[in-house]
Amino acid sequence: MEAIYLIGFMGSGKTTVSQELAKKLEVAVYDTDQEIVKLAGKTINEIFSIDGEEKFRELESKVLYSLPLKDAVVSTGGGIIGSEKNRAFLSGKMNVVFLNAEFSIIMERLKDDDTRPLLSTNNIEAAETLYNSRIPFYREAAFIEIDTSCKSVSIIVNEIIQRMKK
Repeated sequence: MEAIYLIGFMGSGKTTVSQELAKKLEVAVYDTDQEIVKLAGKTINEIFSIDGEEKFRELESKVLYSLPLKDAVVSTGGGIIGSEKNRAFLSGKMNVVFLNAEFSIIMERLKDDDTRPLLSTNNIEAAETLYNSRIPFYREAAFIEIDTSCKSVSIIVNEIIQRMKK
């Protein structure tokens, strides 16, 4: 089985869905953010504050290209599609799933999460602008789009599996 890549804005469900999907498919699961932390030896917040977003994005691309291409589910960071090179890497595959959720639902999911450097200023307007600017890139890179706004993880996982069979 070719690796399945989950893309989408922060809070869209990528990490949770990737774990359940990998379990159901009996394959390994990788989270690009966790792999970046291992590689850098720092938290995401530390990388952003000490090294800057540009260094983080460099590590993110390096991790993306290093992960297995088979028998895996890969949960990516929300900004991975900001790089044209990363979008090209992803868009050539039929196994890229855009998990999309309404912005208001994402904000509700993330309201108590202080691990998101791009939300640390508590600027909802900036977050919504970022969300809206990324939607076309997610759609450009994805083969399948699934709305995760009001669905359980098991329903999302089953929908991914069914739509990939088509």
